[in-house]
Amino acid sequence: MSKLIAQGAEAKIYKNKSSILKDRFLKTYRHPELDRRLRKSRTKREAKVMLKVKEIIPTSKYISHDEDEMNIEMEYLPGDVLKNVFEKNYKTHAKVLGKNIALLHKHGIIHGDLTTSNMIVNKEIHVIDFGLSFFSDDAEDMAVDLHLLKQALESKHYEVFESAFDIIKKEYSKHNPKAKEIIERLKIVEKRGRYKQQH
Repeated sequence: MSKLIAQGAEAKIYKNKSSILKDRFLKTYRHPELDRRLRKSRTKREAKVMLKVKEIIPTSKYISHDEDEMNIEMEYLPGDVLKNVFEKNYKTHAKVLGKNIALLHKHGIIHGDLTTSNMIVNKEIHVIDFGLSFFSDDAEDMAVDLHLLKQALESKHYEVFESAFDIIKKEYSKHNPKAKEIIERLKIVEKRGRYKQQH
């Protein structure tokens, strides 16, 4: 028996005995054909990304996907959402995050929604929810990914975010050969963000 456990902007998440079903639901405000095409391509891309990610860092294992039904089945991960336990041991968590994100980027994977809500902690930190992810080797895309994570940390973990993000950058630099270029680009992305806020 499937049980609805969460709903985001794009999908409903159902839990079975040992797996999760992510179902991309119909968006009535979109043209039906466009909606079908978008949901189908995003489901296909997410499945492709998940298959690649499991070879690189801990994540929820891909089981199957159905492009016609626009859903993906994946392993259910027990544990805490990182958001709920981040501050308790933030230095260790930040180190792991820095390494994991660097490895994703090194393999040309942009997560697109890096927040501590999209990570599950048990024995390891598992990065989940690749619904907005895509493949890219562009330093700009990687810098934006890091910028989104920094904003998420500032908003949810403001007491430790500066120290945590410094650790993330340090660890990221050890594991991604393009880190110097990406962190320089991050400064430009941040300036752009500040400029937008002021105008």
